[in-house]
Amino acid sequence: MDRSQKAEEILDVAERMTRAGGYGGFSFREIATEVGIKSASVHYHFPTKEDLGAAMAERYTDRFLKGLGDPRDTTRSTEEKISAYVEGFRQALVEDDLMCLCGVLGAEIAGLPVRVAEQARRFFDRNREWLDAVYEADGGYGDVTARHNTALALLAKLEGAMLVARSFGDNEVFDQVMSV
Repeated sequence: MDRSQKAEEILDVAERMTRAGGYGGFSFREIATEVGIKSASVHYHFPTKEDLGAAMAERYTDRFLKGLGDPRDTTRSTEEKISAYVEGFRQALVEDDLMCLCGVLGAEIAGLPVRVAEQARRFFDRNREWLDAVYEADGGYGDVTARHNTALALLAKLEGAMLVARSFGDNEVFDQVMSV
């Protein structure tokens, strides 16, 4: 879906605020102030907070996976693909000083509106599928169940490493966790 530049700005601000403070960590008024528009203009692009949250999580997922490229790409090794995957999470924490958007939403999933929760789950489903495809293309990760479990373990480790590093206020904790 093509969005206007203003809608993209709104999504950018909402995403940053959510990654820093959770789904409850922003209001349309705060977004409007930062973007330099009226609250009604935010509602024009996203009639409800659920609309905004769902669009934000969908865009985050699509952008993250697009940046990783094709999991079956034969010009890169499995190690290179997994390294790039891990670096995507690390960059979010270290360079952006923020948590993974859908990790934040996942922690709040019981209290999220339905469409936002669905999009948060979609992030994890799509990431598991991407990792499954990397492991399948490699051929050395066993059957479907073994690949699935390996993918989930890596995803859980990354999300957990981000959370623990953030809790300690020390991004090096992420690297320590990931080195084990």
